[in-house]
Amino acid sequence: METSAPGKRPWWTVPENFLAPMVFDMEEDQEEIIFGQSDTYLRCIEVHSYTLIQLESWFTARGQTRVTVVGPPRARQWLLHMMSCVGSQDSYRHTQGLEMLQRVRSQPLTKNDLVTSVSMEPNTGDLSLATRISGTVSLSAPQASPYQLSGCHGFHLSSLYS
Repeated sequence: METSAPGKRPWWTVPENFLAPMVFDMEEDQEEIIFGQSDTYLRCIEVHSYTLIQLESWFTARGQTRVTVVGPPRARQWLLHMMSCVGSQDSYRHTQGLEMLQRVRSQPLTKNDLVTSVSMEPNTGDLSLATRISGTVSLSAPQASPYQLSGCHGFHLSSLYS
């Protein structure tokens, strides 16, 4: 999936990609696994997933972060699936999520990536996500926030916990 194919507009110029932002809360430790310390990988994940992601820290006992994602619906769905797998206690799904995370950190998602994610059925037997990402994915307008403009960095699975 390119940002601008011949005869097609860039994703950020399509108003429908901003009509229904995906909004949910995520625990702080999962945010650090996905976006890196000080959100090092935020910009890279945005660029590679064709989305804009806003992270807002909430001062709660659980240390949650409000996550707002806008962009093409399939890209938003792919990111939610990746985040749910990373937060899973099921070892297969967790490994799958880490592989998806490595992919989006290292290269742009392809149309095939996005179609494959859409065809995957969620594992409803794994309730660990409920403790990692809370609330219902809601459709609401995000508040404006500056985005961090850090560059993309190389990523290795071993760097997740170092």
